Amino acid sequence: MKRITLFVLLSLGCAPVHAAAEHTNPALDTVNRAIEAMGGYRLANLKSVAIKGRNRHWEPQQAFRPNEDTRAGGESEFVITRDLAGGNSRIDWVRNLIAPTARVYRYSEVITATGGVVHGIDSSARVKQSLESKPPQHAMSGTRLAVTLRELQRTSPQLLIAMRADPRNLKAMPDQFAGGKRLTAVRYQAGANTFTVLFDQGTGLPARIRTLDTDSAWGDCNFDLVLSDWREVGGAKFPFHQLYLLNERLILHSTYDDVTLNPTLAAGLFEIPASLRASTQPAATHNVEYQWMFRRILWGGFYDSDTLAFDPRAGGLKLVDLAPGVSHLTGGTHNSLLVEMKDHLIVFDAPVSNIASQVMLDAAKAKYPGKPVKYLVQTHHHIDHISGARAYAAAGAKVVVGRGVGDYLRHMFTSPHNVRKDALSLRPRKAEVIEVADKMALADGARTVEVYRIDSAHAEGMLIGYIPDAKLGWVTDIWSPGRDPIVPTAGQREVYQAVTKIGISPERFAGGHGSVGAYSDLAAKAGAAR
Repeated sequence: MKRITLFVLLSLGCAPVHAAAEHTNPALDTVNRAIEAMGGYRLANLKSVAIKGRNRHWEPQQAFRPNEDTRAGGESEFVITRDLAGGNSRIDWVRNLIAPTARVYRYSEVITATGGVVHGIDSSARVKQSLESKPPQHAMSGTRLAVTLRELQRTSPQLLIAMRADPRNLKAMPDQFAGGKRLTAVRYQAGANTFTVLFDQGTGLPARIRTLDTDSAWGDCNFDLVLSDWREVGGAKFPFHQLYLLNERLILHSTYDDVTLNPTLAAGLFEIPASLRASTQPAATHNVEYQWMFRRILWGGFYDSDTLAFDPRAGGLKLVDLAPGVSHLTGGTHNSLLVEMKDHLIVFDAPVSNIASQVMLDAAKAKYPGKPVKYLVQTHHHIDHISGARAYAAAGAKVVVGRGVGDYLRHMFTSPHNVRKDALSLRPRKAEVIEVADKMALADGARTVEVYRIDSAHAEGMLIGYIPDAKLGWVTDIWSPGRDPIVPTAGQREVYQAVTKIGISPERFAGGHGSVGAYSDLAAKAGAAR
């Protein structure tokens, strides 16, 4: 009897130790410590929040010189109202943009789990629904909704509460170094999104919330939200300073001015108008270009369409013939030029995304069967005009760029793209990059296409194209023929000066934006201004 009693007592004594060992979760311990540091039950019981703040943003891939500087994009004021219990959000914006041109946008975003809408004008590139609505408004694309929901989840004051409630999707990771500090790391699989949350080992507070994203030029990158300046509001702590870094390059600096806990939510604050309900879409789950779209929205040039480059409701992209064997791909925010040679084709610029590039490749194949695209001429390195270049490299095209830009493109074609695989990552091949020092002539005995490197304050290594037999030039950004009034601007003067210096005789220019314009109109005003 004594032996049985002793055995039972030992068993009972050991059981709690065994159970504790089974349920020990270092990741959960880290999360629990952070929640307590952020306010514990006050944070857990938060039902809604309103945040007023400001941000400034920069674009490193729109700068004059690749990988060496960055370009300021503008400043914004915002009010974020979040129904944390219901999963709804509203963001009211006043955005003062300085690049690529000065303008002000005032608009609101309403985001729910099943759809989102934009009230007002939020971009220079407006989809058909926005153009036709009075007042202007449109339903968000599924890809924009996915991006917005992910960033709302990343910045939510209750992200860690969700992590604690879902311990099976938590995993402790090896400590990581960032910002000169050793940080405790926890990975959280939140549905379609994977966050790596890095915690300060001294305070226990989250220091960075990281995603792994693919960038068209830089490949797979760490996209970090850096949290600092923690302040107490009603017993809970909030990070009043936040940075978005892409591989440690500054994209956005956000500052909170005021945080209100559990505000009264006005009736209809998150309502989607009946006129837009039928066109709302669920969040996309595949091939979402998260950080690229995040940056384009900041830049004020985002086309709110799942195709990124064009609006299918407005007719999509189409080839417009400008001369025998010369066609302009238009219908979106950015254009390309297709030139037929004796046994191959030449394309100028691969803008926005591989989706647009594939439209061009398919259209070229249909129009000129048996003639491959042998050359892709990239006028300059800005990300909105090269984001589709990898599709041409995958198709075997040689890529022509201005001197000083070659290494940037070579890295683009060799950097890992594993997070979101494209044609080049699925079918790797070495892309040949050719740098133009002054002039390059692409000739086949029947037609010559000339490429010139010109001086421009817009981008280092800027190229323009010229097709002598068609008397047609090609220019991107510094002049948008058919769209921009001739002032002349600094860029328009650069075109005039380059044409005069080179000694070519264009009658027209087609553009990477806009359509086609008479060169004589530009020459008359730019020459007079000179």
